[in-house]
Amino acid sequence: MRWYTSLLYALLRAVSILPLRGWQALGAALGWLFWILPSRKRAIVRTNLAYVRPRDASRDALARACLIETGKSLLEVFGIWTRIGRTLGAVREVRGGDLFDAALRSGKGLILCAPHLGSWEVANYWVGARTPFATFYTQPRYPQLELLLRRLREGGASIQFPIDDSGVRRVFRHLGAGGVVSIMPDHVPRSGGLVAPFFNVPALTMTLLPRLLKRTQANVLMLFVERLPEAAGFVIHFRETPAALRDPDLPTACAALNASVEKCVEIAFTQYQWNYKRFKPRPGSDLPDIYRMPHPMGTAG
Repeated sequence: MRWYTSLLYALLRAVSILPLRGWQALGAALGWLFWILPSRKRAIVRTNLAYVRPRDASRDALARACLIETGKSLLEVFGIWTRIGRTLGAVREVRGGDLFDAALRSGKGLILCAPHLGSWEVANYWVGARTPFATFYTQPRYPQLELLLRRLREGGASIQFPIDDSGVRRVFRHLGAGGVVSIMPDHVPRSGGLVAPFFNVPALTMTLLPRLLKRTQANVLMLFVERLPEAAGFVIHFRETPAALRDPDLPTACAALNASVEKCVEIAFTQYQWNYKRFKPRPGSDLPDIYRMPHPMGTAG
């Protein structure tokens, strides 16, 4: 790393000494600002909830709670990065850990479906402490930023595959050799996706996961980390997926994938990244751009 990148790393390392409780409190304050001010995040959250919870009379309160959790997600990472021991010590419970252990013992490979939910950086360290694993990544525009993020996340994912055809081929080989890989199943694909319902709203959905399952014998589990209230720590959740996720019919498999994500989200609804444009259209998807359409709760455009 260059000197300025090393300096930034040292500064982030220094500020990470602030307890997680402090970072989450600052994050909650940031979330309140997102709510009070006419922020883009507030507009996107309100748009998503208008479609996902159309008959919920308390949507404003729900949107505010979602933004507070968004703020926590953004800032708590500064208390997690480089503080592996402290982070793992904050894990209060692991639900479904037996599923994870059994999948590792099988030697068939394991796909961890980790949606935009809760505190992913905690899962990154927890899984990394037990087995080498790989993730997909989008290469940052600035190489020094990539080096910084890799240094901050040391102890987590040991392999990173680019999100392109070469990366997908490497993932097939990695799983075939019994490796572990994590995938964000609710990421809006840039190409090759199918439209399937997500909370009864048409959403462009990845086909990569069904394709991986069709061509490999890998196990698959849902994974997310729930943030407990009042900075009480974290709960790691591993959950089984339905058999329909392996259906050779891609629309059926994609619908099952979204249903699996929904069940995770319902456990910690406000911790989902509702500020993410999950229903964003892509050219050829024939989906409307709901973030530019007027509706009862305002627009996100």
